[in-house]
Amino acid sequence: MAGVGGSEVMLFSRRAVREVLTLDDCIEAVERAFAAHGRGETAPPASLGVMTGEGGFHVKAAALRSGGRAYFAAKLNGNFPGNPERRGLPAIQGLILLSDAETGEPLAVMDSMEITILRTGAATAVAARRLARRDSRVATICGCGNQGRIQLESISRVLPIGSVWAWDVDADRAGEFARFMTTTQRRVEAAPDLRAALRESDVVVTSTPSRRAFVMAGDLRAGTFLAAVGADNPLKQEIDPALLATSAVYVDSLEQAAKGGDLHHAIAAGAMGAEDVRGELSALVAGTIAGRQDDVAVTVFDSTGVALEDVAAAIAVYERGGTDTPRFAFNA
Repeated sequence: MAGVGGSEVMLFSRRAVREVLTLDDCIEAVERAFAAHGRGETAPPASLGVMTGEGGFHVKAAALRSGGRAYFAAKLNGNFPGNPERRGLPAIQGLILLSDAETGEPLAVMDSMEITILRTGAATAVAARRLARRDSRVATICGCGNQGRIQLESISRVLPIGSVWAWDVDADRAGEFARFMTTTQRRVEAAPDLRAALRESDVVVTSTPSRRAFVMAGDLRAGTFLAAVGADNPLKQEIDPALLATSAVYVDSLEQAAKGGDLHHAIAAGAMGAEDVRGELSALVAGTIAGRQDDVAVTVFDSTGVALEDVAAAIAVYERGGTDTPRFAFNA
């Protein structure tokens, strides 16, 4: 919808976000945003990270035009992986402020959790369209939480996935994931042996809070597409630097990945340099760099999560808001 007028700010709870933003809508919005960025139509997104003990905070900001209007969004997320087990709280919590980029007028405040989950999966789907083999049918999902579920749904939107291995350090969680995610079109089983599952897979997604690499050089067969999603700060790591060094690596943001993604660890280990990265997802979507060229290369998407995804999803939520959406008076 258009602006709500005056200084009223729309409020979206997590439930409200879920009611108006579908995964398909989010994939489409994120793809359009990366294409616009790749064509040079957006300002560079910005980010700030602050580590605080067992977790940390990310501030991510970006601007984007949609439907003739310019928007700006800033997201503040706290990421504390130990929360679910130790405190009964979500690992990720935060808010997004969406504003008019031409006047500075605040337009909406929304819970960031659902948006973060959906837009992360959406980015993987956008990358998979260009970096996975089109006949990819077998996948391994490492990390069986909410993000793992969205990752599987996302790649299933763009690839003919029919068989899935689910792996988690918590075997019971992997079993629950398999039962919940199995459909008439897709068989999901808990993986008793991660190495064996990886060697059978066309697509691998890692979405864990691991601080040590567990997908190693030699684990993947030729032609595999790997989406490394979990490492979004310098302390996290999922992928062996030696594996990255022998793969075609793409990133959502070279600056972020070099500082806090799995690429960061590969650079620190001397396995590769930032100059060895094939390019960013925005250039890939805009068509200025090539994606998969054959069925042999191992392709890797190092996903650290960029503000461009957040503003695209936030705009989609705002524009789908209705007259019954709660509001508060900003300048009252």
